[in-house]
Amino acid sequence: MDGARFWQTLIQAVVQGITEFLPISSDGHLVIAGKLLEQAFGTISTGAETMQLIIGLHLGTLLATAVVYWKELWSLLYRRRLLVAVILGTIPAGVIGLVFKDWFEQTMSSPLFAGVGLCVTAVLLLAGQRMELNLVELEAIRLPHAFAIGCFQAVAILPGVSRSGSTIAGGLMFGLTRQTATTFSFLLAVPAVGGAVLLETIDMVRGKSGGLAIGQLLLGAIISFVVGLTALRFLIRIVTQRKLHWFAYYCLIVGACVIGWQLC
Repeated sequence: MDGARFWQTLIQAVVQGITEFLPISSDGHLVIAGKLLEQAFGTISTGAETMQLIIGLHLGTLLATAVVYWKELWSLLYRRRLLVAVILGTIPAGVIGLVFKDWFEQTMSSPLFAGVGLCVTAVLLLAGQRMELNLVELEAIRLPHAFAIGCFQAVAILPGVSRSGSTIAGGLMFGLTRQTATTFSFLLAVPAVGGAVLLETIDMVRGKSGGLAIGQLLLGAIISFVVGLTALRFLIRIVTQRKLHWFAYYCLIVGACVIGWQLC
């Protein structure tokens, strides 16, 4: 791994660790940061290589999620109804991800898609906060609502649409308390992101994925894990304080700037 690739991976890993848990779309920021870094360092990455790096960075933040929510994940072994809710909520993203995998890889090299997606995230966050009822606890999540929240997660496969932001907003719309919406969002993240990591690993073994070095992927995963631990704990405090609109305004401003950058 040359110096340019090292610094690109280091910066993108920090970006991933911060943005994966804040409702501002890690994928969108990685696409935007990746394009800016390519221009700065004079490197070029294919859509497949970008997707491979994003999956590697997601592995680090997935481990951070498991560390923070290990009690809730372990409890799924005896909380059968909640386990069924998580499974139902995972299905939409799994189906959409498999069917449109190649197309999504192409969008990972387009900052314009990311800019539009950030604007979508802003709308979802504002709608979720405005419509929240703050009533339903984790054990009382209705299964149809779990599936519907999973559909919000499926939309977040697009770069710029925040996975945590869309699922938390969806949870608030269906009456979940802020704490429940946040917890359920990250319970859904484990099988969804874990499945994506597994599929990308299989493609790497078969030689069908990008050609990034293992060392580059490991470096990114470790850094995103460390940074992600801090960001996740920060998000939990922010959601319970009803301040999602902060992130909505941020997404709207950045999304509009990126769209203008790409169209000019």
